[in-house]
Amino acid sequence: MKELAELLALFVAAVILAGAARRVGAPYPVFLAIGGALLAFLPGAPSFSVPPELVLALFVAPILLDAAYDTSVRDLKDNWLPVTALVVFAVGLTTAAVALVAHALIPAMPWAAAIALGALVAPPDAVAATAVLRPLHPPQRILTILEGESLLNDATALLIYRVAVGAVVADAFSPATVVPTFFLAVGGSVVVGPALGWVTLRLLERVQHVPTAIILQFVTTFAVWMLAEHIGLSGVLTTVCYAMFLAQTSPALTPARTRVPTYAVWETVVFALNILAFIFIGLQIRPILETLPATDVAHYVTVAGAVLITVIVVRMVWHMSFNAVIRWWHRRTGFNPPRPMLRPTPGSGLVISWSGMRGIVSLAAAMALPDPFPYRGLIVLTAFAVVLGTLTIQGLTLKALLRALHLHDDDPVGHEVNTARERALRAGLASFENDRSPVAELVRREFKARLANEAPDASAAASARTAHSELNRKALRAARQAIFAMRSQDEIGDDAFHRIEEELDWLEMASIRD
Repeated sequence: MKELAELLALFVAAVILAGAARRVGAPYPVFLAIGGALLAFLPGAPSFSVPPELVLALFVAPILLDAAYDTSVRDLKDNWLPVTALVVFAVGLTTAAVALVAHALIPAMPWAAAIALGALVAPPDAVAATAVLRPLHPPQRILTILEGESLLNDATALLIYRVAVGAVVADAFSPATVVPTFFLAVGGSVVVGPALGWVTLRLLERVQHVPTAIILQFVTTFAVWMLAEHIGLSGVLTTVCYAMFLAQTSPALTPARTRVPTYAVWETVVFALNILAFIFIGLQIRPILETLPATDVAHYVTVAGAVLITVIVVRMVWHMSFNAVIRWWHRRTGFNPPRPMLRPTPGSGLVISWSGMRGIVSLAAAMALPDPFPYRGLIVLTAFAVVLGTLTIQGLTLKALLRALHLHDDDPVGHEVNTARERALRAGLASFENDRSPVAELVRREFKARLANEAPDASAAASARTAHSELNRKALRAARQAIFAMRSQDEIGDDAFHRIEEELDWLEMASIRD
C-alpha cells in the first residue's frame, strides 16, 4: 500500500505543478522536472524507480504513437529537407561534438563511451517537443518541422547509441557489421511498421465493444514497440510508421461512437504519462548524485555543463547556417511552396534552433547502460543535466522568443478547415437535394447549422426520427467521403482533416442521441 500511496502522491504533486505552470503561462514539463528535483531532496520523498528498458516502452511508445498519428504526412513531405537536416545531420554533428568535448575533458574516457554519451543527448525528445510546443501555437511550418524532427531523430540517435554501446561491450568496432545492421534496422522498421498496422486494423475492425477496443489499442502499441526491439529494429521508427499507417487508413473504418471516446481516453493517458515522465526526470537527481564518488562530483558537474553548452550551441550553429543557405537559395530561385506556408526567415530559424529540449529518452538511455560501462556515473549525470538544463533554459524562454519575433503564418490550417467544411456541407446536402419532405428540410437546416457554425435547430417530431436518422447518416457518409478525397489529393493536410473529422464525429454522435 505504501507504493500505491507514493504513486498517488506523485500524481497529485504533478497535477498541482502542471496547474501552476498553466497559471503562469510556462511549459508544464519545466515545472515538473524542477519540482521533481526539489521533491527528491525532501525527507521521506517518494521513490519512483522503473527499469530503463520499461521506461522507453511505457513512456515513449504511446506518446510517440499519439504524436505520429496527428502528424500530417503531406506537410512532412513539403518540409522534408529541413526535417532531414535536423534528423540526420544535426544529430550526427551533436554526437560528434559532444564526444570530442567529453574526450578532451576526460582523456581516459574511451571513444566508444564518449560517442554513446553524444548519441543519447543529441536528439530533442518527442515527449518534450510535443508537450512544450503545442500550447505555444507557433506557425504551422515551424511546428511541422519540429514535430517531424522529434518523431524521427530518436531513431537516428538510438541506432548510433546501440552501435557505440555494442563496441564497448565487445571491445571492438567493425564497420562491415555496423553498416548492414543500420540499414537493416531502418529498412525493416519502415516495412514492419505499416505491416503491423494492417494486421492491427484487421483485428480491431471486428471489435464492437468500445472499452475493449481502447484497451487493445494500447496493448498493440506496446506490442509493436517490444516486437521491433526484440527483432533488432528501431522501436521509435517502427512505432512512427505504424502510427502513420493507422492515421491514413483507420478513420474510414472507425465509427464515431468508437473514435470520440478513444480520443478522449488517449488524450488523458498521454497527459498522465507526460506528467509522470517529466517529474520522474527530476526525481532521478538524488540517486544519481548518491552513486557518484565525492571526489569526482565537481569535475563531473563541469563536464555536464560543458556538454549542455555544446548541445545548445551546435544545434544553433548548424540550423542557422542551414537556414541562411536555404534563404540564399530562395533568393536565387524564388520561394514556390506547393501550398501557403511561412517563408524561412532568420526568426523562424532562431525558433527552431532554440527548440532543442531533451527529455525522457536521453535519461532512460543513460540509465540503461550496464553497470560496468566506463564512466557510467558521468554519463547519467550529464544526461540529467542536459535534460533539465534544456527544459529550463530553452523551455522557459521559448514563449517569450516567439512573441518577440512576431511570427505569423495566416493560419493555413484554419483556411483548410473552412474549405473542408464548405466542401463537406455541399456534399452532405447534395446527397438528398431532391428530397423535399419535412424531415429532409429539418436535416438540411441542422446540417447547415452544424457545419456553418450557426445555432442548430433541434426541433423534430418523434414520428420522423427514423427517416431523420437515415438522412443524417447518408449526408454524413457523403461529407466524410468528400474530406477523405480532399486529403488523399493533398488539398488539405492531416491537421485540417482531423479538425473537420471531429466536427463530423460530434454531428454523428448528436444524431445518434436524437
